[in-house]
Amino acid sequence: MFEGIPVDIGLVYEGERIRKANMFAEFAGPKSKGAELLKIVDKSEVNDGKVSVIGIDVDQMEEGKAYPFGLYVKLAGEKLEEDLEGVFERKIHYYLNYIQGFMHLNSRDTIWLRISKDAKKKGLKLEHVGKALIELFKKEYDVVEKAEVVIYTDEKEVDKFIEFARENYKRRDEKARGLREEDVDVFYGCVLCQSFAPEHMCTITPERISSCGSISWFDGRAAVKIDPEGGLIEIPKGELIDPERGEYAGVDEATKKKSQGKVGKVYLHSIFENPH
Repeated sequence: MFEGIPVDIGLVYEGERIRKANMFAEFAGPKSKGAELLKIVDKSEVNDGKVSVIGIDVDQMEEGKAYPFGLYVKLAGEKLEEDLEGVFERKIHYYLNYIQGFMHLNSRDTIWLRISKDAKKKGLKLEHVGKALIELFKKEYDVVEKAEVVIYTDEKEVDKFIEFARENYKRRDEKARGLREEDVDVFYGCVLCQSFAPEHMCTITPERISSCGSISWFDGRAAVKIDPEGGLIEIPKGELIDPERGEYAGVDEATKKKSQGKVGKVYLHSIFENPH
């Protein structure tokens, strides 16, 4: 499936961390700038399988430097809907960490990426990273019929892309802003981070997005609809035990189950007692 990519790709590399001593170069993060964005678009807007690198690629970079970085993923398919953008965007984190010698942290415009010296020696380039993303999205989701990736390393292009990405983040966030917890019967739970935090689950409500900042209540609804066996689950609210602190019987029950019994009580509105 990953023909032409010079490093291994698989779940075994998901927990890999590239320390400074082993790093060839890094992208975005605290020493530069960057963003990632995934959009669901019309099929006519996607050149299926194409990966474009706007700026220099790894083979032209200097060892030890930090570079600006933009990652734009476009997906298309008859059954795809806009509400899935945030969910699919969060999958970028996992897929990039499947690549041997490549590290991805955080989300949206706080991303931080590194490529190792060994991966660079083997010939890994950003073009290969984009190809891997396309293959992984298509393998996991049959609804993804077409996919295209654009990667920016040119500073001026990255600046323009960050502005474009932030406009899209704002639009997504504003969509859920008028909805309240009392307006819905269910919340959503996300366990996508359990690969590195095995006792963690986010509860996503109309008033509270996931801790990673990527998944809203609308995203959760769309994700459960299209992939009911995936990393997001539906949580019936159950009895409202404490309206001030935000304790719901359904959230307590689901959190206890998904945290392997570690966490049995959650106050959605508090950081002082039983914090989310």
